[in-house]
Amino acid sequence: MRRAIVTGGASGLGSATATRLRAEGLEVITVDRAAGADEIVDITDASAVAALAERVGTIDVLINSAGVVGPNMPMLSTDPEDWRRTFEVNVLGTVSMMQAFVPGMVDRGWGRVVNFASMAGKDGNPNLSVYSASKAAVIALTKSAGKELATSGVIVNAIAPAVIATPMNDSTAPEVLAHITSLIPMKRVGEAREVAELVTWLASDKVSFSTGAVYDISGGRATY
Repeated sequence: MRRAIVTGGASGLGSATATRLRAEGLEVITVDRAAGADEIVDITDASAVAALAERVGTIDVLINSAGVVGPNMPMLSTDPEDWRRTFEVNVLGTVSMMQAFVPGMVDRGWGRVVNFASMAGKDGNPNLSVYSASKAAVIALTKSAGKELATSGVIVNAIAPAVIATPMNDSTAPEVLAHITSLIPMKRVGEAREVAELVTWLASDKVSFSTGAVYDISGGRATY
């Protein structure tokens, strides 16, 4: 039985993904700072991530879903701490998890990594400059890692959702949500189960000649 870790697995897209992966027969370990996860871990703490790796052992599939929206404000009003905190979770947390679990995948010659980016990382959403920049970093990280690991048997891809109905978006300003929803040709937000289907496919043997790629799930918003 293959084993998967899903960060941000206590709610939202992470929880939906964990449920879907379990339906495919994978053993899934959810990781989150919030109650309800199998492992309560702050992924911005490198020592805590290293201890997690020691506890759980071999992992075949890594889903980096944990993320924060960061401040809803004009870029000129943000401060360095806004940037540090958002990048610590969205970028450095993803890096820490990959560094902890991908080497074992390489040793075994098979692995799947799916990083959660965002359409914001491609388009840049107004008043979400910090979040947008962090997700652009996740895209570049995925492309670099995919190339580095291309002959190892470990496939690294990213997804770029548009607005999805999740608890994370509950803290997004209504006018910001209205703006980014208006950009979606389907004129609706996505559902967590729809994203989970894409992630589950990317975590499977069905994907074998795609790495370092970004898969949009945007209701038609994506322009490139």
